[in-house]
Order: sequence, then C-alpha cells, then structure tokens
Amino acid sequence: MNIIGRLTKDASLHTLGNGRQVVNFSIAVSEQYHGKEGQSIQRTEYFDCAYWISPGVAAILTKGALVELTGFVSARAWVRKDGEAVAGLKFHTSRIKLHQGGKKQQAALDTARHPATADINSQEDLPF
Repeated sequence: MNIIGRLTKDASLHTLGNGRQVVNFSIAVSEQYHGKEGQSIQRTEYFDCAYWISPGVAAILTKGALVELTGFVSARAWVRKDGEAVAGLKFHTSRIKLHQGGKKQQAALDTARHPATADINSQEDLPF
C-alpha cells in the first residue's frame, strides 16, 4: 500500500533495549471531494509511522516534508493513563520517497546556496 502525506513534526529516532533503532514520525494525508450538495469537503487522516531499515533517514524527515510511503497499515487501540480509550492508525513503513523537503530542510538548502540572502526566520509553523 502507498500513501502520500506531509510530516506533522520532525521525525525522532528511538533506540530500544535490544539496541535496535526505529524512526518514528507522523503524517497527515488529506483528501478533498465534493459532497452530495456540491459543497467542498476536506478530510484529513493522521498516521503514526515506524521505519526500521535505516535510522539515518530521521535527519531528513522534517516537519512539512512531502513523502510517499510504502508499507502496511494496522489499527490499534489503548487506554490512556486518565482512563480514556483512544484508537489510531500505525503505518509500518518499508520504503520512503521524499518528494519535497520540510521548512527546516529548505531553509538549510537556501542558506547553503545563498548565505548572504537566506532568511533565517523562515520556519513558520504549518497548520498541522
């Protein structure tokens, strides 16, 4: 299965007790369509993702980056410490294709290309 979406925050690298490393990140996948009465409807689904193959990829997975992921999805449910039952979707990623870098990555590239003209305050927050 393939999904395309934007990272909602920078990826994080976690080392497990057995020494294995996993890159965790989340993406927002949006769909826009017209309802029965012609109104425009936008729906966004959020996926928590795990990538086990190459921990170095965490450095380029920054907030706002547009990625295409290959893998499979699973549903999960749990009870929070406050007793609230919640559910989420987990995407077990086997392949990552970067289509467009995030704000931090783009600012770093701009600085490298044109150090005298780069705007160091160009890291505005995205709405998700």
